[in-house]
Amino acid sequence: MLRLISTAGAVGKLGLRGYATASTKAAEVKSRIEAKRQAAVAGGGEKRIAVQHGKGKLTARERIELLVDPNTFREYDAFVEHQCTDFGMSEQKITGDGVVTGVGKINGRTTFVFSQDFTAFGGSLSRTFAQKVCKIMDRAMQAGAPVIGLNDSGGARIQEGVDSLAGYAEIFKRNVLASGVVPQVSLIMGPCAGGAVYSPALTDFTFMVRNTSYLFVTGPDVVKAVTNESVTQEELGGAGPHTKKSGVAHDAFDNDVVALARTRELLSYLPQSNREPAALRYTADPVDRADAALDTLVPTDSHQAYDIKDVVARIVDDGRFFEIMPEFARNIFIGFARMGGQSVGVVGNQPLVSSGVLDIDASVKAARFVRFCDAFNIPLVTFVDVPGFLPGTQQEHNGIIREGAKLLYAYAEATVPKIAVTTRKAYGGAQCVMSSKQLRGDVNFAWPTAELAVMGAKGAVEILWRKDLSNRAKAEEEYNRLFANPLPAAQRGYLDDIIQPSTTRQRIIEELEILKSKQMENPPKKHDNMPL
Repeated sequence: MLRLISTAGAVGKLGLRGYATASTKAAEVKSRIEAKRQAAVAGGGEKRIAVQHGKGKLTARERIELLVDPNTFREYDAFVEHQCTDFGMSEQKITGDGVVTGVGKINGRTTFVFSQDFTAFGGSLSRTFAQKVCKIMDRAMQAGAPVIGLNDSGGARIQEGVDSLAGYAEIFKRNVLASGVVPQVSLIMGPCAGGAVYSPALTDFTFMVRNTSYLFVTGPDVVKAVTNESVTQEELGGAGPHTKKSGVAHDAFDNDVVALARTRELLSYLPQSNREPAALRYTADPVDRADAALDTLVPTDSHQAYDIKDVVARIVDDGRFFEIMPEFARNIFIGFARMGGQSVGVVGNQPLVSSGVLDIDASVKAARFVRFCDAFNIPLVTFVDVPGFLPGTQQEHNGIIREGAKLLYAYAEATVPKIAVTTRKAYGGAQCVMSSKQLRGDVNFAWPTAELAVMGAKGAVEILWRKDLSNRAKAEEEYNRLFANPLPAAQRGYLDDIIQPSTTRQRIIEELEILKSKQMENPPKKHDNMPL
């Protein structure tokens, strides 16, 4: 008995020692995990973070904190490290590998985010970096939620060779597969060069930060070597050229903070995915609010300009809209607004710029926007005041026929509710293109100032009365009486009504309510073949 008790005591001591050993091991593992987590948070270290701040830029994690709702971000793959051993890379590892990925809430709605960390390997893309990004893109599609990329990278990680290139291709593939499924937004908040530029180009919206962000396929040094042209980074691929000339970027903002705030605002207008209707938000703005100023806002003289934004602001909820590409192709306006609390996409010719004429850039700008709205169930409201397509050899030789056809195609294929209001001119082929009844427009209104015709009175008179122009004024008056007013189109059923401008808001919202149950499908096909 005594021996048994002694043996039991020995076993008990051994058990305690085993427990103590296991406890110590667990504590060590926990300590290592915490150390790695802190290393991931530190990124490239305090010195590199200081350099980042010195350039007026936030770090990858600071950007995420500002983008998502407080305390909602959950990080994935924080412990990932690259597996490259060439060029001494096995001795150079930064936990997280240059990108922070995860999921959070924006305005209370799930959003997936990746944020490139320029303090870690210059934000260069490795195989594991790409795998982290691809994982959250896959999850975004599965969950039906937007994905936002915060780009600040030196490009491919040269030490990894084709692995890095393969990583880019995997991301591009997912950009394409996610297109039209979930909204994709790219913020360029630092350099983005080489093959890396094609991911933002494939997303729905690309925003830049002035003076700190750059987008180009080849940098100034390569341009100098190949073409002998001396150009700065800003001149080549800064926010100015891409928002005003190339149209690659949809807008630019003064700093990271403003860019992130505006991105949050943009997402408030969008559905989570193509499986959801357009976003709704409460408004105290009365549905039946009339605005008498609209009755006199549009000049009766078709040669006198006015600002279409003034018209839009007086009609939409609370006078607020989110303009897209405000500095590119300014002869057409596009953006998001709300009517009766419902998100709508607004397109309008801008008489202040080139009389609102349609040219190559305006056609492409509006066509892309129309297709986005159609993909994500956002109704389209179009304000028409267009004198036609811009004539001239430059436009013809650069493909105005092909490019203009894109806008026609976009409107014709769109199955979302489409409401158009002709405020003044609607001439020639451009009248057909701008959400006409023949392109399956659901509701087409006109103001009394509208003129729907093949061309304006001056040009028409020179053709119709070319043999006798002795009384040009009388001929123009006769043409205007017969054609340059909305009655002929209304009498033929091409207009649903001629409305008083002050009632436009109420009439549009009423029709949007009716069209909520609209069902329309295009013929079955593998995909279309629009004139790219």
